[in-house]
Amino acid sequence: MLGTTLGIAMNLYKKYGHSSLRAVEHFVLIIIALATIVAIGQEIVHIIDAKKVALADLLLLFIFLEVLAMVGNYAESGKLPIRMPIYIAIVALARYLILDMKSMDDWRILTIAISTLVLASTVIIIRWGQLKLPYPRPKNSDE
Repeated sequence: MLGTTLGIAMNLYKKYGHSSLRAVEHFVLIIIALATIVAIGQEIVHIIDAKKVALADLLLLFIFLEVLAMVGNYAESGKLPIRMPIYIAIVALARYLILDMKSMDDWRILTIAISTLVLASTVIIIRWGQLKLPYPRPKNSDE
């Protein structure tokens, strides 16, 4: 009885599960994209209200742009390069440093600088690994 029930569940998953999960995945991607677009609009309104563009505003817009690029890349290819969130983290750390540098002590500034250096080094190592040690291509790949 349990084997039959498990078999039916597996058949249902094979028939509907993958497509259902993909539909939920695309729905969440749309929500993320819409929320990012709203955030961009709010930042533009803030810039217009302030009647000036600060470097922190530009960096925040760049972060939003990277999030949209990441969503687009994931929606198109179904893959998320790990480098994209690392780029976002680097820009976020730079923005944090620019905004709060006057109120930070030396150790915090040094920690943020080292964190940024570690993330940048990680990107270089990942990129080197992709070039020198690529994953084997599937045998049925047309790429």
